[in-house]
This record gives sequence, C-alpha cells and structure tokens, in this order.
Amino acid sequence: MADNEIQFHDIGMRGMPTEVKQVIVMRTDLGMRKGKMIAQGAHACMAAVFKNSFIAPSDNGPLDHKVIPYTQDLETWFNDCFTKVCLKATSEEMLLDIEKQANELGIVNFLITDAGKTEFNGVPTRTCIALGPAPAALIDQVTGDLKLL
Repeated sequence: MADNEIQFHDIGMRGMPTEVKQVIVMRTDLGMRKGKMIAQGAHACMAAVFKNSFIAPSDNGPLDHKVIPYTQDLETWFNDCFTKVCLKATSEEMLLDIEKQANELGIVNFLITDAGKTEFNGVPTRTCIALGPAPAALIDQVTGDLKLL
C-alpha cells in the first residue's frame, strides 16, 4: 500500500464491513432525454456530497477553499467503489415524500430542481433526488421498494 493510500472500512455491529451507497431517484413521468437524466443525476450526486461543505479561509494565499466534512460514511464510500443505484419515481410527490423520509432518518440528501432552460418550457421542475452516501440499510428503509431505472 502506498503512503498516500488510505484503507478504511466501517465495521458494523456484527464485525462485518458496513455497505455505504448513494441512491439517485429519477422522475420517469417527465419524459426527459437520457442525457438530461444523466446530467440531473450527476447534479444530485455532487450536490448531496457537497451539501454540508463550507468555505474555509486559506492558510497560504488569498483564496478561500471549500471544505467537505469527511464523515465515516463518506470515507467508506470513497475507499470502496462509489456505489450508486438509480431508481424510478413516477411523480413529484414521490420525490417530496422520499425527501421527507430521508430528512426524518437523518440521511443526507439533495433534491434537484431544473431551471427549465433546455426542457420543461422554462418552468423550474423537480427532477431527481440523491440520498447518501449513507449506510445501505438506512437508505433501503426509504427506497427499498422502488424499481431500478
């Protein structure tokens, strides 16, 4: 193992590594093009990771920088295989319900609202939500019954 390589595994209650994943739930009722769906999912993924970040002053220059709190879940996810699962939602109401449930369970999440510049006739539209990275068992409490995209 190289000096700059970090090996980390979150150990669960039974001594087994805890699986950490991110789930992206995409609305299928909007008829988005595949490329649009991919872009919206990428926005959601990154926004969820950066959601709790903050600006910190630079120690050696005039520019401040963004700091991402490095939680155990995030570290496990980074050092594993960035597991992502893409699931279907059939309405805006489903996305809002998923967001509510995730918030109640303390799962980091980010709901994406598209500006409507390339689709949706200029109307801002909620397109998808990302949950996690968080323990898979916790995310499954919210999304376990949804179908794969």
